[in-house]
Amino acid sequence: MDTKFKSGFLAIIGRPNVGKSTFMNNVIGQKIAIMSDKAQTTRNKIQGVLTEEDAQLVFIDTPGIHKPKHRLGDFMVKIAEDTLNEVDAILFMINADEGYGKGDQYIIDRLQQVKRPVFLIINKVDLIHPDELFPLIERYKNKYNFEEIIPISALHGNNVTHLLDILKRHLPEGPQYYPEDQITDHPERFIIGELIREKALQLTREEVPHSIAVVIENIETRDSNAVFIQAAIVTERKTQKGIIIGKQGSMLKDIGKKARKDIEALLGSKVYLELWVKVQKDWRNKQSQLREFGFRSDEY
Repeated sequence: MDTKFKSGFLAIIGRPNVGKSTFMNNVIGQKIAIMSDKAQTTRNKIQGVLTEEDAQLVFIDTPGIHKPKHRLGDFMVKIAEDTLNEVDAILFMINADEGYGKGDQYIIDRLQQVKRPVFLIINKVDLIHPDELFPLIERYKNKYNFEEIIPISALHGNNVTHLLDILKRHLPEGPQYYPEDQITDHPERFIIGELIREKALQLTREEVPHSIAVVIENIETRDSNAVFIQAAIVTERKTQKGIIIGKQGSMLKDIGKKARKDIEALLGSKVYLELWVKVQKDWRNKQSQLREFGFRSDEY
């Protein structure tokens, strides 16, 4: 019986909106990556740490690989592609309900240059008939020599434990990189901003595209039981500002109410959240503002 400790870094890649963040949140057991049915929700690498008695798996949820339309898009794709050369293995996740598409070939072409084991994770299998699964597997087998192909449902947890067992078998022997109670390497300030952005995306639906950012202006603990947070939601146009604020401030109030609930769960304390909205035109194409909002890359 192998009792040696194993550890490693695992990149989760795939087209936008295939369920990467849902998978990582469910595996880690706590929300650290935001979820939305809008594409390209994740903008930075977000590391989630799963520590068990015999292994530590460090998952890196990358932005969806896509053809970029602006400087922020360039940043997102570069982050995702750079990650492929920094990990022990790659989880290429696809949406079973959507099947093979040009976006998958775009990713497979890049994987041809990577000398890392690649696992094909077919997510959302609960959305298709079982008879559709085998032809889907065969099609991807013909496109790339995957280490293994594992169908799962990240949302419902189907076959996820089996996937984790497979990944642990492939990990090298190694140290425990993070304390066993640490679930991410991102600071709380970053995750708080992401939780606020998630609620803004969810509540505004199709009315506001991914042209918003969240800047945490101040976090202050004024007594042992309460944390006071001030944050700005940044958007590109005045019309978007009006939508986010809503009639008599109703939308902004709803965003704050829902975000505060998740932030309190994260921090384990009472939270007072103050939000406001400001306009910074075309910020996604301005490198100085991308850096100010936390989208940094030494080579970008």
